[in-house]
Amino acid sequence: MSELVFLLEEESAKAMLESLLPRLLDTRIVVRAIAFEGKQDLEKQLEKKLKNYANRHARFIVMRDQDSSPDCKLIKAALTDTCVRAGRAATTLVRIACHELESIYLADLAAVEQAIGIRGLHARQSKAKYRSPDLLGNPSEELKKLTHGKYQKVSGSRAIGQCLDPENPRSSSFKNLVAAIRKWEAELLGCL
Repeated sequence: MSELVFLLEEESAKAMLESLLPRLLDTRIVVRAIAFEGKQDLEKQLEKKLKNYANRHARFIVMRDQDSSPDCKLIKAALTDTCVRAGRAATTLVRIACHELESIYLADLAAVEQAIGIRGLHARQSKAKYRSPDLLGNPSEELKKLTHGKYQKVSGSRAIGQCLDPENPRSSSFKNLVAAIRKWEAELLGCL
């Protein structure tokens, strides 16, 4: 079975992916999104989840926020080491959202405007902080302020995921995530 499994830090990432992926992936690929209860829970259970996953042909994407950690490369290296210990290094890609999932949303204010229903947000995209939102220290707070509190993590992520532009170049985190999805899609379709 062609299966792409996402192992995620939280429910909001799952909500975003569940609304984004139908626009990206071939319908012959089965998608599973498994949300953990935060980064510690993800890190604690990751090795066991990968080792014991029944479909040995599945491909995995592990996604976690950088949050306040000073170096996303260290986080990625630690998660990659876990994948190696689980025997799934060749079938798992690790992606880190710099600094939070919300930085992806701030990179696509047209999607936020459409999803949340606040007119004029896309016009702010030319401001420096929204041109490179991966550099923002607290994107979730910035998004709450920008939407006057209308953005809620799970429901907002679900709505915004339906509107995100997969070709948006402003968030390297998002570009890397989309590239990982497309890589596994091509490999899984090649096995059909």
